Amino acid sequence: MFEVIVLAVALSMDAFAVSIGLGSKGDHRGLGLKAGLFFGLFQALMPFIGYLGGKGVLGWVEAYAHWIAFGLLALIGGKMIYEGMQEGIEENLAAITNKMMLLLAIATSIDAMAAGFSLTLLDFNPYLACAIIGVTTFAFSWVGVIIGKRSGTWLESRAEIFGGVVLVLIGVKMLVV
Repeated sequence: MFEVIVLAVALSMDAFAVSIGLGSKGDHRGLGLKAGLFFGLFQALMPFIGYLGGKGVLGWVEAYAHWIAFGLLALIGGKMIYEGMQEGIEENLAAITNKMMLLLAIATSIDAMAAGFSLTLLDFNPYLACAIIGVTTFAFSWVGVIIGKRSGTWLESRAEIFGGVVLVLIGVKMLVV
């Protein structure tokens, strides 16, 4: 259970960082709820897709599954750390439309699909794990918009770097244990 909660927090950091950026763009009624719903739904769905894909190939790669999970989590974490050090794409957004939110939700959850492979290695119900990831992302996204409205973007990149470091550490733990 602990690993799933830590994974959920780490995976939600992309959406949290984007939500801070969105919130800092101005006062948008209902944006916290919209961000939470879009990001939470896709962050729950994508790991499940990754889990199903991982289950399909687990028999073939079972001896190397821990290495594959480590590699995927290290790549995702490294990418998040790198992106946390770069300018965010949400700085160039003029209008926050449903189409734009959909694209951001997909973009921030693609990594979660790869991380879903690691769910095959955990002794935990994958449906519940994906629900926890979705609810956690919903909450972080909602709070991210509020933080962005109140404080601007100073926390945005730090959140993404933190999430990346946590994912790399989860990958290392899977190798060690």
